[in-house]
Amino acid sequence: MSFDLLIDGGPVLWLILACGILAGVVFIERALHLHRARIKADDFLRGILNILNRGNVSEALAVCGETPGPTARLVRTGILYWGESREVIRAALDEVSRAEFSRMERRLVIVATVAQITPLLGLLGTVLGMVESLFLMRYQSPLIQFPHVSDGLLRALVTTGAGLMVAIPCYAAFNLLVIKIDRIVLDMDRVTGELLAFLWRNKPPAKGIPENGK
Repeated sequence: MSFDLLIDGGPVLWLILACGILAGVVFIERALHLHRARIKADDFLRGILNILNRGNVSEALAVCGETPGPTARLVRTGILYWGESREVIRAALDEVSRAEFSRMERRLVIVATVAQITPLLGLLGTVLGMVESLFLMRYQSPLIQFPHVSDGLLRALVTTGAGLMVAIPCYAAFNLLVIKIDRIVLDMDRVTGELLAFLWRNKPPAKGIPENGK
């Protein structure tokens, strides 16, 4: 898009572009966050359970603390509540799962909102451009020349196109982020089931769980 089109598009076009830049920044930040958050959950849990089978709770907690992502924090919470009743462990894991899900969805609404409002902003620019053209046609009739109305028509077309050019990638970006979150949530659900089965089937070491996980 040339600089002349940016000028012809008017304030609405600049607003659309600002929304697109904001959504792009949020998408990159969320994509990187979710990329770091997803680990090989099965391998991680298998390693943690092997450590716990050796009775080394402190090492398991340390590994969880050093591993990024919601799955590691979920496992760490389960270990800290090891020895409590099933209801207590389940409640603690559910609370962590909700908190982690909320953290993963943070700022996702910005991308969704931009995808929804930029076509409307484009439509607003179209209406304003058409109104400008009709206004000039009305008050300059019958001495109307094409340059008198071309600015308004060009603004209408440019803002419509810009709104769609921003909205379409934003829809795709939002859906991509949702897919990434769903995959992490599936990993968390699977890990929760396996971890609960292990904690209920085995008793904690005689020395107990280190206070505050230390």
